[in-house]
Amino acid sequence: MHIENRTFDELKIGETAELRRLCTADDLLVFANVSGNHNPLHLFDADGDGDGHPEAIVPGAYVAALVTAVLGNVLPGAGTLYRSQTSVFHAYAHAGEELVSKVTVTDKSDRESMVTLATEVRRAGDGVVVLSGVAEVTAPRRKVAYDSHDLPGLIVQRHRHFERLLQKAEPLPALRTAVVCPEEPNALGGALKARDHTLIEPVLIGAPDRIAETAREMGVSLEGIEILAEPVHRDAARRAVQLVHEGRAEAIMKGHLHTDMLLRPILDKQTGLRMGRRLTHIFVMDVPGVDHPLLVTDAAINIAPDLKTKVDIVQNAIDLAISLGIEQPKAGVLSATETVNPDIPSSIDAALLSKMADRGQITGGLVDGPLAMDNAVDIAAARTKGIRSAVAGRADILVAPNLDAGNMLAKQLTYISHAEAAGVVMGARVPVILNSRADDDMSRLASCAVAALHHARTGGGAG
Repeated sequence: MHIENRTFDELKIGETAELRRLCTADDLLVFANVSGNHNPLHLFDADGDGDGHPEAIVPGAYVAALVTAVLGNVLPGAGTLYRSQTSVFHAYAHAGEELVSKVTVTDKSDRESMVTLATEVRRAGDGVVVLSGVAEVTAPRRKVAYDSHDLPGLIVQRHRHFERLLQKAEPLPALRTAVVCPEEPNALGGALKARDHTLIEPVLIGAPDRIAETAREMGVSLEGIEILAEPVHRDAARRAVQLVHEGRAEAIMKGHLHTDMLLRPILDKQTGLRMGRRLTHIFVMDVPGVDHPLLVTDAAINIAPDLKTKVDIVQNAIDLAISLGIEQPKAGVLSATETVNPDIPSSIDAALLSKMADRGQITGGLVDGPLAMDNAVDIAAARTKGIRSAVAGRADILVAPNLDAGNMLAKQLTYISHAEAAGVVMGARVPVILNSRADDDMSRLASCAVAALHHARTGGGAG
């Protein structure tokens, strides 16, 4: 964009300029971080006055800052320096509203190139004046013209995709969930928080004394929650499977026990919860800066999957993506290169999976591979490599060649890209909510929301 300032000599009394700005919830978060003002009245998801509803009021200093954008960019423009500013606030603005900031030249003085301007910010929708005031500035004496360049980008670590999943899941009936060995604060706290959000109705299975002691340490009550005594972890996992068979549980949630101990009774050929497909693990990831949820699979169960297992890995991920509201999921099957190389087995598997989807052996979504990571998620990279497909650069699902790669990818997104990750095991009669001990509250809530949404769509008939 070409920008040219107005020098002191060029300015005329009565001259005006204005800019428009849509104020977003992310703007309020950025302002809170930069200013240090964390008043909950100004945060999109907080209730600052106790009335039960978030206010998301735009801070007065933010509104006033919109005036500086006109002064510094347009009138007078580049080279302008503030001398003083008065502001009177007449109304409130809220996140989601467009604001119009306007300045008008009212006086000029040769003393220090002083220019006085009337300032105003109003809501674009109804024209209500939010701010009025007077600015005194030192106007530039030299002409400056330049093409503005983009500033370094800001990515707000707000997990909007998980927020939407929670909004979709909370009105659903609470999912009756067998929580296995919730005997430490993260495990018990995750289950109780999911209950508070009406995502699950927990049945706690484990050592009652350890569960009760954990609750006392946390200062929470277990009143009204069913607790089944199974102090041995192996037996607790078996009891959870039994509850599913009895129709008393619609999901299983991992607590403080090893994953293999939880899965062993689920996989039992005689008494387990198999449904014909292999059990596969899926991370549903909310990555800041990515405009859709990203599913990564398999990162926790199948170590070196063969082609048959990969078919189930892809199909389970597509089914889950549909449950999350992605109408036609796009699965990118990853390898080290986007070309089929006989010396790289994962590239051959990827090509076969793509063709199997074309022939209807994998249904419900689009599958393409092999794709390297860059051209799976970045459309520019895909076009540079000459790849033309509906999946390349737009993948909703990333299918890793093996557990090592899948786990590294998910952990990289979590710890370097600041993603939140929800973990679910598919392929059993019911979804299995699989969280890491390091997961925070949002990850645990999102895992429960994912399970609830899938159960609601399938009726519990397929995990």
